[in-house]
Amino acid sequence: MSSWTRWHGPAMAQLWGFCWLIVGFWRAALACPTSCKCSASRIWCSDPFPGIVAFPRLESTSADPENITEIYIANQKRLEIINEDDIEAYVGLKNLTIVDSGLKFVAHKAFLKNSNLQHINFTRNKLTVLSRKHFRHLDLSELILVGNPFTCSCDIMWIKTLQETKPSPETQDLYCLDENSKNISLANLQISHCGLPSANLAAPNLTVEEGKSITLTCSVAGDPVPNLYWDVGNLVSKHMNETSHTQGSLRITNISSDDSGKQISCVAENLVGEDQDSVNLTVHFAPTITFLESPTSDHHWCIPFTVKGNPKPALQWFYNGAILNESKYICTKIHVTNHTEYHGCLQLDNPTHMNNGDYKLVAKNEYGKDEKQISAHFMGWPGIDDGANPNYPDVIYEDYGTAANDIGDTTNRSNEIPSTDVADKTGREHLSVYAVVVIASVVGFCLLVMLFLLKLARHSKFGMKGFVLFHKIPLDG
Repeated sequence: MSSWTRWHGPAMAQLWGFCWLIVGFWRAALACPTSCKCSASRIWCSDPFPGIVAFPRLESTSADPENITEIYIANQKRLEIINEDDIEAYVGLKNLTIVDSGLKFVAHKAFLKNSNLQHINFTRNKLTVLSRKHFRHLDLSELILVGNPFTCSCDIMWIKTLQETKPSPETQDLYCLDENSKNISLANLQISHCGLPSANLAAPNLTVEEGKSITLTCSVAGDPVPNLYWDVGNLVSKHMNETSHTQGSLRITNISSDDSGKQISCVAENLVGEDQDSVNLTVHFAPTITFLESPTSDHHWCIPFTVKGNPKPALQWFYNGAILNESKYICTKIHVTNHTEYHGCLQLDNPTHMNNGDYKLVAKNEYGKDEKQISAHFMGWPGIDDGANPNYPDVIYEDYGTAANDIGDTTNRSNEIPSTDVADKTGREHLSVYAVVVIASVVGFCLLVMLFLLKLARHSKFGMKGFVLFHKIPLDG
Protein backbone atom coordinates (compact mmCIF):
# COMPACT_ATOMS: atom_id res chain seq x y z
CA MET A 1 0.00 0.00 0.00
CA SER A 2 2.83 2.38 0.81
CA SER A 3 4.38 1.67 -2.60
CA TRP A 4 1.07 2.49 -4.35
CA THR A 5 0.79 5.78 -2.46
CA ARG A 6 4.37 6.67 -3.25
CA TRP A 7 3.86 6.19 -7.03
CA HIS A 8 0.48 7.91 -7.18
CA GLY A 9 1.31 11.03 -5.18
CA PRO A 10 3.15 14.25 -6.05
CA ALA A 11 6.18 12.31 -7.29
CA MET A 12 4.04 10.64 -9.95
CA ALA A 13 2.70 14.01 -11.13
CA GLN A 14 6.25 15.32 -11.50
CA LEU A 15 7.23 12.24 -13.50
CA TRP A 16 4.30 12.65 -15.88
CA GLY A 17 5.19 16.36 -16.31
CA PHE A 18 8.77 15.45 -17.19
CA CYS A 19 7.56 12.90 -19.73
CA TRP A 20 5.28 15.42 -21.45
CA LEU A 21 8.18 17.88 -21.56
CA ILE A 22 10.35 15.27 -23.30
CA VAL A 23 7.52 14.54 -25.77
CA GLY A 24 7.20 18.27 -26.50
CA PHE A 25 10.90 18.61 -27.31
CA TRP A 26 10.70 15.47 -29.42
CA ARG A 27 7.78 16.82 -31.45
CA ALA A 28 9.58 20.15 -31.96
CA ALA A 29 12.67 18.28 -33.14
CA LEU A 30 10.54 16.33 -35.63
CA ALA A 31 9.02 19.59 -36.94
CA CYS A 32 12.43 21.11 -37.71
CA PRO A 33 14.17 19.56 -40.77
CA THR A 34 17.44 17.68 -40.42
CA SER A 35 20.53 19.93 -40.50
CA CYS A 36 18.40 22.87 -39.32
CA LYS A 37 17.64 24.60 -36.04
CA CYS A 38 14.26 26.18 -35.41
CA SER A 39 12.79 28.68 -32.99
CA ALA A 40 9.43 30.44 -32.81
CA SER A 41 10.56 33.08 -35.33
CA ARG A 42 13.65 31.71 -37.08
CA ILE A 43 14.89 28.76 -39.15
CA TRP A 44 18.67 28.27 -39.43
CA CYS A 45 20.13 25.61 -41.76
CA SER A 46 23.93 25.73 -41.97
CA ASP A 47 25.12 22.18 -41.31
CA PRO A 48 26.31 20.69 -44.66
CA PHE A 49 26.02 17.10 -43.39
CA PRO A 50 23.69 15.48 -44.08
CA GLY A 51 22.27 18.76 -45.47
CA ILE A 52 18.89 19.52 -47.06
CA VAL A 53 17.72 18.81 -50.62
CA ALA A 54 14.48 20.84 -50.44
CA PHE A 55 13.42 24.13 -48.92
CA PRO A 56 12.75 23.64 -45.18
CA ARG A 57 9.14 23.31 -44.11
CA LEU A 58 7.60 23.15 -40.65
CA GLU A 59 4.80 20.82 -39.70
CA SER A 60 1.69 22.92 -39.22
CA THR A 61 0.64 20.75 -36.27
CA SER A 62 3.67 21.66 -34.18
CA ALA A 63 4.56 25.23 -35.15
CA ASP A 64 3.07 28.33 -36.74
CA PRO A 65 4.91 29.09 -40.02
CA GLU A 66 3.33 32.54 -40.19
CA ASN A 67 5.40 33.56 -37.14
CA ILE A 68 8.70 32.87 -38.92
CA THR A 69 10.37 36.17 -39.84
CA GLU A 70 13.85 34.95 -40.84
CA ILE A 71 15.19 31.95 -42.77
CA TYR A 72 18.95 31.50 -43.08
CA ILE A 73 20.37 28.75 -45.30
CA ALA A 74 24.09 28.24 -45.96
CA ASN A 75 26.38 25.51 -47.29
CA GLN A 76 23.55 23.44 -48.73
CA LYS A 77 25.02 22.24 -52.04
CA ARG A 78 22.07 19.93 -52.81
CA LEU A 79 19.42 22.65 -52.45
CA GLU A 80 18.76 23.62 -56.11
CA ILE A 81 15.12 24.70 -56.42
CA ILE A 82 12.57 26.94 -54.71
CA ASN A 83 9.12 25.82 -55.84
CA GLU A 84 5.93 27.91 -55.92
CA ASP A 85 4.53 26.46 -52.69
CA ASP A 86 7.78 26.18 -50.70
CA ILE A 87 7.57 29.60 -49.00
CA GLU A 88 3.86 30.44 -49.21
CA ALA A 89 3.21 29.37 -45.58
CA TYR A 90 5.78 31.87 -44.26
CA VAL A 91 3.56 34.93 -44.73
CA GLY A 92 5.42 36.89 -42.03
CA LEU A 93 8.86 36.30 -43.57
CA LYS A 94 11.02 39.44 -43.72
CA ASN A 95 14.57 38.18 -44.26
CA LEU A 96 15.55 35.33 -46.62
CA THR A 97 19.20 34.31 -46.98
CA ILE A 98 20.50 31.46 -49.16
CA VAL A 99 24.28 31.66 -49.55
CA ASP A 100 27.07 29.32 -50.68
CA SER A 101 24.51 26.78 -51.84
CA GLY A 102 23.44 25.06 -55.07
CA LEU A 103 20.35 27.20 -55.84
CA LYS A 104 19.73 27.18 -59.62
CA PHE A 105 16.02 27.92 -60.10
CA VAL A 106 13.36 30.04 -58.41
CA ALA A 107 9.74 29.67 -59.52
CA HIS A 108 8.09 32.85 -60.80
CA LYS A 109 5.37 32.78 -58.11
CA ALA A 110 7.61 31.62 -55.28
CA PHE A 111 7.20 34.89 -53.30
CA LEU A 112 3.63 35.65 -54.30
CA LYS A 113 2.30 35.42 -50.72
CA ASN A 114 5.36 36.88 -48.96
CA SER A 115 4.47 40.56 -49.17
CA ASN A 116 6.47 41.32 -46.00
CA LEU A 117 9.81 40.35 -47.54
CA GLN A 118 12.35 43.17 -47.24
CA HIS A 119 15.79 41.56 -47.52
CA ILE A 120 16.86 38.79 -49.94
CA ASN A 121 20.43 37.53 -50.14
CA PHE A 122 21.29 34.96 -52.87
CA THR A 123 25.09 35.35 -52.71
CA ARG A 124 27.32 32.69 -54.33
CA ASN A 125 24.74 30.28 -55.68
CA LYS A 126 24.30 28.71 -59.17
CA LEU A 127 21.72 31.11 -60.65
CA THR A 128 22.13 31.64 -64.40
CA VAL A 129 18.89 33.59 -64.90
CA LEU A 130 16.46 35.41 -62.61
CA SER A 131 13.29 37.19 -63.67
CA ARG A 132 12.04 40.50 -62.30
CA LYS A 133 8.58 38.92 -62.07
CA HIS A 134 9.76 37.23 -58.88
CA PHE A 135 10.05 40.56 -57.08
CA ARG A 136 7.87 43.16 -58.81
CA HIS A 137 5.14 43.03 -56.14
CA LEU A 138 7.65 43.30 -53.26
CA ASP A 139 8.92 46.46 -51.62
CA LEU A 140 12.49 45.22 -51.19
CA SER A 141 15.09 47.36 -49.48
CA GLU A 142 17.89 44.91 -50.33
CA LEU A 143 18.48 42.29 -53.05
CA ILE A 144 22.01 40.80 -53.06
CA LEU A 145 22.98 38.65 -56.07
CA VAL A 146 26.80 38.67 -55.99
CA GLY A 147 28.69 35.57 -57.08
CA ASN A 148 26.12 33.93 -59.40
CA PRO A 149 27.09 32.73 -62.90
CA PHE A 150 24.41 34.72 -64.78
CA THR A 151 24.17 34.27 -68.55
CA CYS A 152 24.46 37.54 -70.50
CA SER A 153 20.98 38.03 -72.01
CA CYS A 154 18.03 40.36 -71.99
CA ASP A 155 16.56 38.31 -69.15
CA ILE A 156 18.97 39.86 -66.61
CA MET A 157 19.02 43.44 -67.96
CA TRP A 158 16.40 44.34 -65.35
CA ILE A 159 19.08 43.82 -62.67
CA LYS A 160 21.29 46.44 -64.36
CA THR A 161 18.32 48.82 -64.62
CA LEU A 162 17.46 48.21 -60.97
CA GLN A 163 21.00 49.09 -59.88
CA GLU A 164 20.93 52.27 -61.97
CA THR A 165 17.55 53.47 -60.72
CA LYS A 166 17.73 52.24 -57.11
CA PRO A 167 21.35 52.08 -56.04
CA SER A 168 21.91 50.19 -52.80
CA PRO A 169 24.20 51.56 -50.03
CA GLU A 170 26.86 49.07 -51.17
CA THR A 171 27.28 48.76 -54.95
CA GLN A 172 27.26 45.12 -56.09
CA ASP A 173 29.97 44.02 -58.51
CA LEU A 174 27.89 41.76 -60.75
CA TYR A 175 29.07 39.81 -63.81
CA CYS A 176 27.59 37.57 -66.47
CA LEU A 177 29.07 35.02 -68.87
CA ASP A 178 28.85 35.75 -72.60
CA GLU A 179 28.67 33.12 -75.34
CA ASN A 180 32.45 32.72 -75.12
CA SER A 181 32.27 32.11 -71.33
CA LYS A 182 33.92 35.46 -70.74
CA ASN A 183 33.00 37.49 -67.66
CA ILE A 184 31.27 40.77 -68.57
CA SER A 185 30.54 43.42 -65.98
CA LEU A 186 26.82 43.91 -65.76
CA ALA A 187 27.36 47.66 -65.58
CA ASN A 188 28.85 47.55 -69.11
CA LEU A 189 26.44 45.02 -70.60
CA GLN A 190 24.72 46.09 -73.83
CA ILE A 191 22.02 43.93 -75.43
CA SER A 192 20.35 44.95 -78.69
CA HIS A 193 16.55 45.15 -78.85
CA CYS A 194 16.41 45.13 -75.08
CA GLY A 195 15.15 48.30 -73.45
CA LEU A 196 12.57 49.77 -71.12
CA PRO A 197 8.98 50.13 -72.42
CA SER A 198 6.83 53.27 -72.44
CA ALA A 199 3.15 53.96 -71.75
CA ASN A 200 1.01 56.90 -72.85
CA LEU A 201 -2.44 57.57 -71.37
CA ALA A 202 -4.78 59.80 -73.39
CA ALA A 203 -6.46 61.65 -70.48
CA PRO A 204 -3.95 63.58 -68.30
CA ASN A 205 -6.71 65.48 -66.44
CA LEU A 206 -10.03 63.85 -65.83
CA THR A 207 -13.08 65.52 -64.29
CA VAL A 208 -16.51 63.95 -64.56
CA GLU A 209 -19.95 64.28 -62.93
CA GLU A 210 -21.26 61.51 -60.71
CA GLY A 211 -23.29 58.93 -62.63
CA LYS A 212 -21.63 59.66 -65.98
CA SER A 213 -19.38 57.32 -67.99
CA ILE A 214 -15.90 57.78 -69.48
CA THR A 215 -13.45 55.87 -71.68
CA LEU A 216 -9.67 56.03 -71.29
CA THR A 217 -7.25 54.93 -74.01
CA CYS A 218 -3.60 53.95 -73.71
CA SER A 219 -0.78 53.00 -76.08
CA VAL A 220 2.47 51.22 -75.17
CA ALA A 221 5.75 50.69 -77.00
CA GLY A 222 9.06 48.90 -76.44
CA ASP A 223 11.45 46.19 -77.53
CA PRO A 224 10.84 43.48 -76.42
CA VAL A 225 7.17 44.26 -77.04
CA PRO A 226 5.57 45.01 -73.65
CA ASN A 227 2.38 43.72 -72.14
CA LEU A 228 -0.31 46.29 -71.32
CA TYR A 229 -2.49 46.19 -68.24
CA TRP A 230 -4.58 48.62 -66.18
CA ASP A 231 -4.04 49.33 -62.51
CA VAL A 232 -7.34 50.66 -61.15
CA GLY A 233 -6.63 50.04 -57.44
CA ASN A 234 -9.85 49.69 -55.43
CA LEU A 235 -12.10 51.44 -57.96
CA VAL A 236 -15.75 51.17 -56.88
CA SER A 237 -17.39 52.09 -60.19
CA LYS A 238 -18.13 49.37 -62.73
CA HIS A 239 -15.36 49.11 -65.32
CA MET A 240 -14.13 46.87 -68.13
CA ASN A 241 -11.07 46.95 -70.38
CA GLU A 242 -10.12 45.81 -73.87
CA THR A 243 -6.54 45.26 -75.02
CA SER A 244 -5.22 44.65 -78.51
CA HIS A 245 -1.44 44.36 -78.95
CA THR A 246 -0.05 47.78 -77.98
CA GLN A 247 -3.42 49.56 -77.59
CA GLY A 248 -5.89 49.40 -74.73
CA SER A 249 -9.10 51.07 -73.53
CA LEU A 250 -10.80 51.26 -70.14
CA ARG A 251 -14.55 51.97 -69.90
CA ILE A 252 -15.87 53.23 -66.53
CA THR A 253 -19.67 53.49 -66.18
CA ASN A 254 -22.03 55.04 -63.60
CA ILE A 255 -19.11 56.71 -61.84
CA SER A 256 -19.41 56.81 -58.05
CA SER A 257 -18.50 59.78 -55.86
CA ASP A 258 -16.46 57.33 -53.76
CA ASP A 259 -13.94 57.15 -56.62
CA SER A 260 -13.09 60.85 -56.58
CA GLY A 261 -9.35 61.31 -56.14
CA LYS A 262 -8.42 57.73 -57.04
CA GLN A 263 -5.55 57.05 -59.41
CA ILE A 264 -5.90 55.01 -62.60
CA SER A 265 -2.73 53.79 -64.34
CA CYS A 266 -1.87 52.24 -67.69
CA VAL A 267 1.18 49.98 -67.26
CA ALA A 268 3.60 48.70 -69.91
CA GLU A 269 5.84 45.80 -68.81
CA ASN A 270 8.52 43.70 -70.47
CA LEU A 271 11.63 41.74 -69.40
CA VAL A 272 13.66 44.86 -68.64
CA GLY A 273 11.15 46.74 -66.55
CA GLU A 274 7.96 48.71 -66.66
CA ASP A 275 6.57 52.18 -67.28
CA GLN A 276 3.21 53.65 -66.38
CA ASP A 277 1.12 56.71 -67.10
CA SER A 278 -1.49 57.72 -64.53
CA VAL A 279 -4.47 60.00 -64.13
CA ASN A 280 -6.35 61.14 -61.03
CA LEU A 281 -10.11 60.80 -61.31
CA THR A 282 -12.07 63.85 -60.11
CA VAL A 283 -15.79 63.34 -59.56
CA HIS A 284 -18.16 66.27 -59.01
CA PHE A 285 -21.30 65.58 -56.97
CA ALA A 286 -23.95 67.24 -54.81
CA PRO A 287 -23.34 67.61 -51.06
CA THR A 288 -24.50 65.05 -48.54
CA ILE A 289 -24.63 65.58 -44.77
CA THR A 290 -23.65 62.13 -43.55
CA PHE A 291 -23.45 62.97 -39.83
CA LEU A 292 -25.11 65.55 -37.57
CA GLU A 293 -25.43 64.97 -33.83
CA SER A 294 -26.57 66.75 -30.66
CA PRO A 295 -24.03 69.06 -29.02
CA THR A 296 -21.20 67.73 -26.92
CA SER A 297 -19.16 69.65 -24.35
CA ASP A 298 -15.36 69.79 -24.39
CA HIS A 299 -13.39 73.04 -24.21
CA HIS A 300 -16.35 74.53 -26.09
CA TRP A 301 -19.76 73.23 -26.96
CA CYS A 302 -19.72 71.51 -30.35
CA ILE A 303 -22.46 70.40 -32.73
CA PRO A 304 -20.49 67.81 -34.77
CA PHE A 305 -21.13 67.20 -38.46
CA THR A 306 -19.67 65.47 -41.54
CA VAL A 307 -20.34 66.73 -45.05
CA LYS A 308 -19.35 65.22 -48.41
CA GLY A 309 -19.35 67.19 -51.64
CA ASN A 310 -17.28 68.25 -54.65
CA PRO A 311 -16.74 71.10 -55.40
CA LYS A 312 -16.52 71.98 -51.73
CA PRO A 313 -19.94 73.04 -50.48
CA ALA A 314 -20.90 76.28 -48.78
CA LEU A 315 -22.40 75.83 -45.30
CA GLN A 316 -25.23 77.81 -43.73
CA TRP A 317 -26.70 77.33 -40.25
CA PHE A 318 -30.28 78.17 -39.25
CA TYR A 319 -31.44 78.66 -35.67
CA ASN A 320 -35.16 78.15 -34.99
CA GLY A 321 -35.87 78.76 -38.66
CA ALA A 322 -33.87 81.98 -39.04
CA ILE A 323 -30.38 82.42 -40.48
CA LEU A 324 -27.71 82.13 -37.82
CA ASN A 325 -25.14 84.87 -38.36
CA GLU A 326 -21.82 83.59 -37.08
CA SER A 327 -19.48 85.54 -34.79
CA LYS A 328 -16.44 84.87 -32.67
CA TYR A 329 -18.70 83.20 -30.11
CA ILE A 330 -20.63 80.97 -32.54
CA CYS A 331 -18.77 79.79 -35.63
CA THR A 332 -18.11 76.83 -37.93
CA LYS A 333 -14.83 74.95 -37.48
CA ILE A 334 -13.49 72.33 -39.94
CA HIS A 335 -11.14 69.97 -38.09
CA VAL A 336 -10.40 67.22 -40.66
CA THR A 337 -10.57 67.26 -44.46
CA ASN A 338 -10.38 63.97 -46.35
CA HIS A 339 -10.41 64.90 -50.03
CA THR A 340 -14.16 65.46 -50.53
CA GLU A 341 -15.24 64.77 -46.93
CA TYR A 342 -15.23 67.43 -44.20
CA HIS A 343 -15.49 66.81 -40.45
CA GLY A 344 -16.20 69.77 -38.21
CA CYS A 345 -18.31 71.51 -35.55
CA LEU A 346 -20.59 74.41 -35.01
CA GLN A 347 -18.66 75.74 -32.03
CA LEU A 348 -20.49 77.66 -29.29
CA ASP A 349 -18.63 79.54 -26.57
CA ASN A 350 -20.46 79.30 -23.20
CA PRO A 351 -24.02 78.96 -24.53
CA THR A 352 -26.95 79.54 -22.13
CA HIS A 353 -30.64 78.66 -22.11
CA MET A 354 -31.09 81.41 -24.68
CA ASN A 355 -29.21 79.19 -27.19
CA ASN A 356 -31.53 76.21 -26.73
CA GLY A 357 -33.49 75.35 -29.86
CA ASP A 358 -33.38 73.78 -33.31
CA TYR A 359 -30.23 74.01 -35.41
CA LYS A 360 -30.36 73.20 -39.13
CA LEU A 361 -27.32 72.78 -41.37
CA VAL A 362 -27.63 73.42 -45.12
CA ALA A 363 -24.78 72.37 -47.48
CA LYS A 364 -24.92 73.58 -51.07
CA ASN A 365 -22.83 73.57 -54.27
CA GLU A 366 -23.64 73.91 -57.97
CA TYR A 367 -24.83 70.30 -58.20
CA GLY A 368 -27.39 70.43 -55.40
CA LYS A 369 -27.86 70.73 -51.65
CA ASP A 370 -28.64 68.75 -48.52
CA GLU A 371 -29.92 69.74 -45.08
CA LYS A 372 -30.33 68.19 -41.66
CA GLN A 373 -31.67 69.45 -38.31
CA ILE A 374 -31.12 68.61 -34.65
CA SER A 375 -32.45 69.98 -31.36
CA ALA A 376 -29.94 71.35 -28.87
CA HIS A 377 -30.37 71.90 -25.13
CA PHE A 378 -27.52 73.53 -23.23
CA MET A 379 -29.14 74.44 -19.87
CA GLY A 380 -32.55 74.93 -18.24
CA TRP A 381 -34.30 78.26 -17.80
CA PRO A 382 -33.76 80.05 -14.45
CA GLY A 383 -36.05 78.63 -11.78
CA ILE A 384 -37.08 75.69 -13.95
CA ASP A 385 -35.65 72.20 -13.57
CA ASP A 386 -33.37 71.12 -16.39
CA GLY A 387 -35.60 68.41 -17.84
CA ALA A 388 -34.60 65.83 -20.40
CA ASN A 389 -37.18 67.05 -22.93
CA PRO A 390 -37.54 70.82 -22.45
CA ASN A 391 -40.18 72.87 -24.18
CA TYR A 392 -38.29 75.52 -26.08
CA PRO A 393 -39.90 79.01 -25.89
CA ASP A 394 -40.81 80.86 -29.03
CA VAL A 395 -38.23 83.58 -29.58
CA ILE A 396 -38.27 86.02 -32.47
CA TYR A 397 -34.94 86.32 -34.35
CA GLU A 398 -34.19 88.84 -37.05
CA ASP A 399 -33.04 87.66 -40.51
CA TYR A 400 -30.11 89.75 -41.68
CA GLY A 401 -29.79 87.98 -45.04
CA THR A 402 -27.77 85.02 -46.30
CA ALA A 403 -24.22 84.75 -45.04
CA ALA A 404 -22.99 81.56 -46.74
CA ASN A 405 -20.02 79.92 -45.02
CA ASP A 406 -17.62 78.22 -47.45
CA ILE A 407 -16.62 74.90 -45.96
CA GLY A 408 -12.96 75.70 -46.44
CA ASP A 409 -13.16 78.60 -44.00
CA THR A 410 -13.37 78.24 -40.24
CA THR A 411 -15.42 81.40 -39.56
CA ASN A 412 -17.75 83.46 -41.74
CA ARG A 413 -17.03 87.17 -41.49
CA SER A 414 -17.65 88.05 -45.15
CA ASN A 415 -21.19 89.43 -44.75
CA GLU A 416 -21.15 93.20 -45.27
CA ILE A 417 -24.20 93.66 -43.04
CA PRO A 418 -23.01 93.63 -39.40
CA SER A 419 -23.49 90.22 -37.77
CA THR A 420 -25.68 89.97 -34.67
CA ASP A 421 -23.49 89.20 -31.65
CA VAL A 422 -25.66 86.40 -30.35
CA ALA A 423 -23.55 85.59 -27.33
CA ASP A 424 -23.38 89.25 -26.13
CA LYS A 425 -27.10 89.66 -26.62
CA THR A 426 -27.98 86.47 -24.78
CA GLY A 427 -25.49 87.37 -22.04
CA ARG A 428 -27.12 90.77 -21.44
CA GLU A 429 -30.59 89.19 -21.46
CA HIS A 430 -29.34 86.59 -19.03
CA LEU A 431 -28.05 89.30 -16.64
CA SER A 432 -31.32 91.24 -16.96
CA VAL A 433 -33.36 88.18 -15.98
CA TYR A 434 -31.25 87.56 -12.91
CA ALA A 435 -31.34 91.25 -11.97
CA VAL A 436 -35.15 91.17 -12.00
CA VAL A 437 -35.11 88.01 -9.89
CA VAL A 438 -32.74 89.59 -7.34
CA ILE A 439 -34.81 92.84 -7.10
CA ALA A 440 -38.03 90.88 -6.69
CA SER A 441 -36.41 88.80 -3.95
CA VAL A 442 -35.26 91.94 -2.05
CA VAL A 443 -38.70 93.57 -2.29
CA GLY A 444 -40.38 90.39 -1.09
CA PHE A 445 -37.98 90.14 1.82
CA CYS A 446 -38.71 93.76 2.85
CA LEU A 447 -42.47 93.13 2.75
CA LEU A 448 -42.04 90.06 4.95
CA VAL A 449 -40.01 92.10 7.50
CA MET A 450 -42.67 94.86 7.59
CA LEU A 451 -45.48 92.36 8.10
CA PHE A 452 -43.51 90.73 10.90
CA LEU A 453 -43.03 94.10 12.67
CA LEU A 454 -46.73 94.96 12.37
CA LYS A 455 -47.71 91.60 13.81
CA LEU A 456 -45.23 92.04 16.62
CA ALA A 457 -46.62 95.47 17.47
CA ARG A 458 -50.22 94.19 17.51
CA HIS A 459 -49.43 91.58 20.15
CA SER A 460 -47.38 93.85 22.35
CA LYS A 461 -48.36 94.32 26.02
CA PHE A 462 -48.97 98.05 25.37
CA GLY A 463 -51.45 97.31 22.66
CA MET A 464 -52.43 100.07 20.29
CA LYS A 465 -52.47 102.64 23.13
CA GLY A 466 -48.79 102.66 23.28
CA PHE A 467 -48.58 103.36 19.60
CA VAL A 468 -49.66 107.09 19.32
CA LEU A 469 -50.48 108.03 15.76
CA PHE A 470 -52.19 111.41 16.49
CA HIS A 471 -52.01 113.89 19.34
CA LYS A 472 -55.51 114.89 20.47
CA ILE A 473 -55.80 118.64 21.42
CA PRO A 474 -58.73 119.62 23.71
CA LEU A 475 -61.12 122.22 22.22
CA ASP A 476 -61.80 124.04 25.44
CA GLY A 477 -59.04 125.71 27.18
